[in-house]
Amino acid sequence: MAPHDASEIFVPSTTAHADELREAVQAGLPVAIADLSTLVRIPSVSWDGFDPAQVRASAEKVAELARATGVFDTVDVIQEPISADAVSGAGQLGMPAVLALRAARNGKPTVLLYAHHDVQPEGNEADWESKPFEPTLRGDRLYGRGTADDKAGAITHIASIRALASVLAASGSEDPELGIVLFAEGEEEFGSRSLPTILEKYSEQLTADVIVVADAGNWDLESPGLTVGLRGAVAFNLRVTTLDHASHSGMFGGQVPDAMLAAIQLLATLWNADGSVAVAGLTSHVAETPEYDEAKLRHETGLLDGVSPIGTGDILSRAWYQPAITVTGIDAPTVKNASNTLIPSVRARVSARVAPGQTAQQYFELLRAHLLAHAPFGAHLEFDDLDLGEPFLVDTSGWAATVAVETMQEAYGAPAIEMGSGGSIPFIADLVARYPGAQILITGVEDPDTRAHSPNESLHLPTFQRAILAEALLLARLNSRTVHTANMTPLVVH
Repeated sequence: MAPHDASEIFVPSTTAHADELREAVQAGLPVAIADLSTLVRIPSVSWDGFDPAQVRASAEKVAELARATGVFDTVDVIQEPISADAVSGAGQLGMPAVLALRAARNGKPTVLLYAHHDVQPEGNEADWESKPFEPTLRGDRLYGRGTADDKAGAITHIASIRALASVLAASGSEDPELGIVLFAEGEEEFGSRSLPTILEKYSEQLTADVIVVADAGNWDLESPGLTVGLRGAVAFNLRVTTLDHASHSGMFGGQVPDAMLAAIQLLATLWNADGSVAVAGLTSHVAETPEYDEAKLRHETGLLDGVSPIGTGDILSRAWYQPAITVTGIDAPTVKNASNTLIPSVRARVSARVAPGQTAQQYFELLRAHLLAHAPFGAHLEFDDLDLGEPFLVDTSGWAATVAVETMQEAYGAPAIEMGSGGSIPFIADLVARYPGAQILITGVEDPDTRAHSPNESLHLPTFQRAILAEALLLARLNSRTVHTANMTPLVVH
């Protein structure tokens, strides 16, 4: 679907209590922003080497906010062992997650609202214009780590539930009759390693007719996005070793290869001259993409003058439907600590994206085979800390996607754009495998200027408000719908 100008199309509201919901969302926005700011101040980085107590504190705060809605029957902070399928850490506890449950009444559907409350590390604080864990308002954007990815997703769920509950109460109705499962994961940014255990142990509690994953983006500041395709992910540590100890570079340089030389040469073989991946056997997915030119790419990425884009084919197909490989980190002496030494061993973190149509395991095996075949000078290679996430194509033919598109248009005043995503949400494939009858909706608050995972991450507050309204309208529609609980087939549509 191609983007439209916001003034081109506007469908009058068809959701019951739509005007009241709009007013409730606007009235509740200051509280939502304050709640989000409180969460952002908790540095809940789920990676190894960071304080897990902060992730626990973040989970407890989300649980507190969920309880305060008065909607849920139970709200628990859960912490389960890392899956035995994980390459490392099996048997250790994963990070705390929040599971809040409200049973459906009178044959209404159940919706699972997913977000994650853990965040990426801040990186180099000097690259931030304000402190990464001190939410800072500049113009109409709130800056800070997690303001968008994905603490805003968690607060979108909380705020939309509040709005619906308050409107129903004001109208004299009972509490919402639809079932609501709020699941706020605590380690999405670190591979969701305990998620398989959670899905197994809480399988019945997590069963839903519709799953809303609030962890994606929008086309721009005016047009909402419904994500229909996700690349998978492969990430691992690669160690390159050529010597059993360090040696003086003046005495032995030019005679034996050091690990840095070998690593640079090896990593360079992963790409063709145009920057496209050069690993044999990696596949791409073929699908239409909206119009998107190089000027827009330069604006949204900050690509410097004179620096060319990489890859081949339509620009969006490169981001959504083609494989990619990035080296996200290298353990080596810093320039400050550099000495005249031949380095015996270098470790790099390789992060790759898998196009829909190929499994993550297949991708890793091809990538591993390529690296082993191209190791220069007979360098020794080791692979560890493997994370795999499957790509996914969303089926948008069901009634839930139709309702979501309609409520997005009500909230934004512009039609929703069906989008791919260059990022990955690996657990979605796990959810679909376990709950094949559920309909998946991937939404979010991000926009092209959000800079998720990067310094100066931010949230566009008008988009935040519209995202809350769109979800509140969706919940209201679901609350007026009846389903067969046995097979999740709709009976009545209002």
